[in-house]
Amino acid sequence: MEIQGSRVMILGGSGLVGMAIARDILPLRPAQIVIAALTEAEVREGLDALRPIAGDAELVGEWGNLFTPSALRHATRDTVLDDAEARGTLLDALFGPLGPEAVEQDALGELILRHRPEIVVDCVNTATAFAYQNVFKSAASLREAARQGPVDAETIEKHLITLTLPPLIHHMWVALNAMTTVGTRVYLKVGTAGTGGMGLNIPFTHSETRPSRQLLAKSSVAGAQTLLLYLMARTPGAPAVKEIKPTAAISWKAIRDGDVIWRGKPIQRIDSVAPVAASEAFGGADRLERKEFGRDVMWKETGETLTGVYLDSGENGLFSPDEFEAITSLGLMEFITPEEIAVDAIREITGHPTGHDVVAALDASTSGPTYRAGVLRETALRYMDELQESRGTRSVGFEMLGPPRLTKLLYEAEILRRLCRGLDAASAIDPDAFSRAAEELIGDDADLRTRILSSKLAVLLPDGERVLRGRNVEVEPAEGDTPAQTARNGWVDLRAENWAAWRERIRAILADLDGRTGPEGGSRWDVEPWQQSRTIRPGALAAWIFRYEDKGERIKR
Repeated sequence: MEIQGSRVMILGGSGLVGMAIARDILPLRPAQIVIAALTEAEVREGLDALRPIAGDAELVGEWGNLFTPSALRHATRDTVLDDAEARGTLLDALFGPLGPEAVEQDALGELILRHRPEIVVDCVNTATAFAYQNVFKSAASLREAARQGPVDAETIEKHLITLTLPPLIHHMWVALNAMTTVGTRVYLKVGTAGTGGMGLNIPFTHSETRPSRQLLAKSSVAGAQTLLLYLMARTPGAPAVKEIKPTAAISWKAIRDGDVIWRGKPIQRIDSVAPVAASEAFGGADRLERKEFGRDVMWKETGETLTGVYLDSGENGLFSPDEFEAITSLGLMEFITPEEIAVDAIREITGHPTGHDVVAALDASTSGPTYRAGVLRETALRYMDELQESRGTRSVGFEMLGPPRLTKLLYEAEILRRLCRGLDAASAIDPDAFSRAAEELIGDDADLRTRILSSKLAVLLPDGERVLRGRNVEVEPAEGDTPAQTARNGWVDLRAENWAAWRERIRAILADLDGRTGPEGGSRWDVEPWQQSRTIRPGALAAWIFRYEDKGERIKR
């Protein structure tokens, strides 16, 4: 798409790759760039670096944790974990219903809704953020606590927060719905493989075992996010979705000589005072905090900080010259520059394929519907129709495919099929009379009735108050819902209002058919045999509802 005059949002915008992309976007004259990052300091540093080349573009800074409810975006992780109310707010978001409020109350959702970006570039290392909450350590602590006796709610809640998939699912759902709401046109993710392109033999693991469960969790989350992006790209109304996945070490931001910083603080020089027997030197954090064991002082602070020449690799930390040489050596992780990633990002945003878009690669390499399967489908349907006719029964639905709404629609369409001669007759029904006829059919036809009830569906009778139900019902009323509201999701609904809705659906189908040309008009239309014969086929009608009324259409093959 055209970048000039567009509103651009870069998540993780003050990082190594985010800044490289921002520097390459600014000469293309966007109207606005929003730089979003975790801390105010890094956002301000990024804005200061971009101002000299910003031209007429408006630069906006946003900071905070994008993986939390908006109310908690500036809270530290420890604050959230240790505060019962904050912890509850986060858990409600991660495990609660996904609706408009979930988008509005989420930090990322609120940000997108407020700035309405046309282009979103996501450079946040999402996989690391979720995987390094360390569910494995938390699980071990939870099991140990369980061995000691009953586990309190706080311990359980803290463990739930470390799970990796719930926050990823919530994050991706919020991102999609927020961008769809504001009309974002392009969403480009700079993702990760988790191992810098190496296999499970990777020797570089941030001081962990090789390979650690955390590292494998990081790669797993990265892969899960890629597949969610693939599905997002197949969703009607979604932006054009792309992912660039660098598979090498990304470097570098700067080379400096000075204090070595770890997590925002200089590393303190520590010295050993006297040797201690190995059997006595280790045994718990309490000894280290006292800096002594028995009478033997083990170590002391020198009062100095660790200094040296280092390469700032951005989010991956500081590397000594020798560490950088080792990790980037030929045959090991090697490396790629953020500027090269930025070139690919800009080309993909502007519609010039690079061959490095993972979503496009998945589209090209996955196996979709085939011509052979389409031909054989007609054979299978015809054979099953013949079997049902010879048996004198109709199977309709078993509620194994789901959702219950599908089975409900199939049985309602079957009632239409039994009481009407075809689509034209169904388009002219009187809802009140048809409601009474449907109730009589359900009462008289034990086979149909027991099939419905055995499929875990209830039947809402015409008065809208009474129901028929079996041993199990898949969809039960939510608190405050009327029977009519519940019926939409999984009850066969015999009320006149429902049959009036079916009549309008059938009329819409016929109007569409009557407005089309036949095969002589070309191949523009999807016309199936049931439409040409104007017959009622429950499966086909349910498919039409899912495709057009529920907007569930497949847009890629």
